[in-house]
Amino acid sequence: MGSRAFKDALYEQLSRVSKALGSPKRLELIDLLAQSERTVEWLARETRMSVASTSQHLQVLREARLVETRKEGVFVHYRLASPAVFMLLSSVRNVAEAQLADVQRVVDTYLGDRDGMAPVGREELLERARAHEVVVLDVRPAEEYAAGHITGALSIPLAELEERLKDLPKRREVVAYCRGPYCVYADQAVKLLRASGRKARRLHEGFPEWHAAGLPVNASPLFPRHTSRRPPA
Repeated sequence: MGSRAFKDALYEQLSRVSKALGSPKRLELIDLLAQSERTVEWLARETRMSVASTSQHLQVLREARLVETRKEGVFVHYRLASPAVFMLLSSVRNVAEAQLADVQRVVDTYLGDRDGMAPVGREELLERARAHEVVVLDVRPAEEYAAGHITGALSIPLAELEERLKDLPKRREVVAYCRGPYCVYADQAVKLLRASGRKARRLHEGFPEWHAAGLPVNASPLFPRHTSRRPPA
């Protein structure tokens, strides 16, 4: 095989991954699966697609070896094939943020000014959590918390937060986190907590980024080949 034929064959294989990513809905599916394993039906409801359309998008991801499946009864469960898939999504997001001004315009239009949320970085949260200076609050759905969460985090899904405010201490700052930097659950939680008289901030990113950075997490079946590089707090 000549060098030209080799390059053509190589880049054809690489393009299988880029083609699989070439859909807003497939990017969203990867983002959702970074939280926990999910059925086709759940993913369809979350993305507001039909089950048939969701299945088609998942099949494209599967053919590119970006997701894997397991069957339980009549339900098919999907999960990311490896931590590298989430890192790929993160890289796409980082490049888009750096190169496309439209990304920030979309964020500002739909999420408003988030500077008042005073986002907390990962290292700061790790240090303050170990010093017991803050309450780390996971406001994602309970199933996602069960699949994996920041070590020591308390689970109160956003829909339950108002009724469970009494479960949170009033004199310690609360740092809320959810699915990622563009997830609004943490923003809404911070607003609710502040309205109740508590001091609250949001984690700058979310659980998948924390996990990918090798920071302390409770056992997660999402990425069985990924282990934390740091001991639990």
